[in-house]
Amino acid sequence: MSGVLAGSSTQTEVGNPVLTVAVFGLFVLVTLVVVFRASRGNRTTSDYYAAGRAFTGPQNGVAIAGDYLSAASFLGIAGAIAVNGYDGFLFSIGFLVAWLVALLLVAELLRNTGTFTMGDVLSFRMRQRPVRAAAATSTLVVSFFYLLAQMAGAGALVALLLQIPNDNPVGQSVAIAGVGLVMVVYVLVGGMKGTTWVQIIKATLLLVGAGVLTTWVLGYFGFNLSALLGRAVGVNPAVTAPGALQATPLGERLLVPGLQYGSTTLSKIDLLSLGLALVLGTAGLPHILMRFYTVPDAREARRSVVWAIWIIGTFYLFTLVLGYGAAALVPGGVQRIVDSPGGTNSAVPLLAYRLGGELLLGVIGAVAFATILAVVAGLTITASASFAHDVYANVIRRGSTSPDKEVRVARTTALAVGVVAIAAGILARNQNVAFLVALAFAVAASANLPTILYSLFWKRFNTTGALWSIYGGLISCVCLIVLSPAVSGRPTSMLKGADFDVFPLSNPGLVSIPLSFLLGVVGTLVAGRRAGDARRQAEMEVRALTGAGAERATGH
Repeated sequence: MSGVLAGSSTQTEVGNPVLTVAVFGLFVLVTLVVVFRASRGNRTTSDYYAAGRAFTGPQNGVAIAGDYLSAASFLGIAGAIAVNGYDGFLFSIGFLVAWLVALLLVAELLRNTGTFTMGDVLSFRMRQRPVRAAAATSTLVVSFFYLLAQMAGAGALVALLLQIPNDNPVGQSVAIAGVGLVMVVYVLVGGMKGTTWVQIIKATLLLVGAGVLTTWVLGYFGFNLSALLGRAVGVNPAVTAPGALQATPLGERLLVPGLQYGSTTLSKIDLLSLGLALVLGTAGLPHILMRFYTVPDAREARRSVVWAIWIIGTFYLFTLVLGYGAAALVPGGVQRIVDSPGGTNSAVPLLAYRLGGELLLGVIGAVAFATILAVVAGLTITASASFAHDVYANVIRRGSTSPDKEVRVARTTALAVGVVAIAAGILARNQNVAFLVALAFAVAASANLPTILYSLFWKRFNTTGALWSIYGGLISCVCLIVLSPAVSGRPTSMLKGADFDVFPLSNPGLVSIPLSFLLGVVGTLVAGRRAGDARRQAEMEVRALTGAGAERATGH
C-alpha cells in the first residue's frame, strides 16, 4: 500500500488558477509589507539572527507552530490519512509527542546556554573550531532535507492549483522557482524578526483555515465522526497503486493499523524506525532550536513550547478529520486523490474544492502556499545564520569579523540556500511531503540530539565524542537514506528507474540514532582524559540549569 504515496500523470483540473494566484498574491503583498516594516529595527546581529530577543512566550509559541506546521502537516499528513487511514495518523502522533521531548529536555537549557545557533551550545566547553564546523555541517544537511520536503509540497500544490500536469516538469519547475524567490526576499530583507511575524500570520491563517474546513466536514455529517468514517470506508472498496498489477482492497482497512506498515515484519520494523525518528527529531531540528533564542529568558522559552504544543495538538486533530473527510467526500475517493497532480498531497485542496468550490480552494491553496513560504524562510535563515556565525565568524575569521560583515555573509548564504532549495524541490516533485520530513527528522535525531544531550548532561563528554557523534550520525543516516527504497528501487522512489536500495528500511532512524549515541560514548572514552576545560563545564551546567550569566551571551 505504500506504493500509493505518489500520483500518476492523470490530469485532474480543479479550481480557478487566476483566483488562487490572486489570493496568494494578496498574502504575499501583506506579508512583504510586514517584513519591510520589521526590517527597520534590524541594526545588530542579534536583531537579524534572534529578532532582538523581543518576542514574548505566546508570540514565539505561535511562531514555533508556524515554523513546525509545514507542508508535511497540512498536505502530507492529511493525504497520508486519506490514503493509508490509521497508519497515516501515526505521523501526527509522532510529530506531537516529539514536543514533550523538546519541552522536558532541551528548550530551557538551550536558551540559557546558547546565543544564536546550535553551534554555540555544542562548542561552549569544547574546542571551538572543529565543533562549530561540525554543527554547521549538520545544520545545513538537516535544513536541506527539510527544504526538500517543503519545496516538494510547493511543487505538488502548484501542479494541482495551477493545473500543471505531472508530465510538464518545466511548468512545475518555474512555479517552484517563483515560490523560492519570494522566500529568499523574506529572509534577505526581514531577518528573523520579519520571518517570525510571517510565521505568526501564517500560523493564524493555517489554524483558522483548517478549523473552518474541519467544521465544514463534520457539519456535512451532522458532527457525527462515526458517520464520516463509515462514509470513508463505504466509498473506497479498492484502489490501484501506481505500478501495481491489481487493485488493493481498502474498506475497513482504513480504520485499523497495518495498511501501510503492518503487512510484513520489515514494514513493522520500518514503522518503529519512523516513530523513533519522529519522536526524537524535533529536539534536534536547528530551525526549531533557533526559535528559543528569540525570547528574553528561559521562562519565556518554556512558555513558547507550551503554547506551541496546544496549537500543534489542535491542528493535528484537524488533520484526522480532513484526511478521512477527503477519502469520504472527494469524488472518486482515494483513487482520485492518488491520480491527481501532486498525488496524496492533493487531498486537502481537492476536499476544499468539493465543499466550497473555487473560492474555498483559492483560500486553502493560498494558506498552503503561505505555510510553505514561512517554513522555508525559517529554514533558510537558520542555515544562513549557522554558516555565517559558526563557520565564517568563528572558524574562518576566528571571531575577528565585524557584525555587519557577518550579516552580509548570512544574506549571501541565504541566497545560495534558496537556489539549492529550488533545485531540490524540482527533484522531489510528487513525493509525499510528510514522508520526506520524516527523513529530515531522522537526520536531526541522529546528528544533533545525542550531541546536545551529552553536552548538557554528561560532564565527561569532550570534543572527540562530539565530533564522532555528529559526523558518525550524520554520515550513517545520509548514506542509509541514499541506499534506501526512499531514493531508488520502487515506483514511488525519488529516482525513477534506478535500483540500489540495499538498505531495506525507508527511514534509517532505528540504526543511525543509536549508532550516534554509541559513537559519542566511544569517542569520549577514546579521548581519555583530554576532556576539556572543567571550569567551562561547570559554568555551562550552572548557566543551563539556572540561567545565571546567560544575559552576557547576547551577541554583538
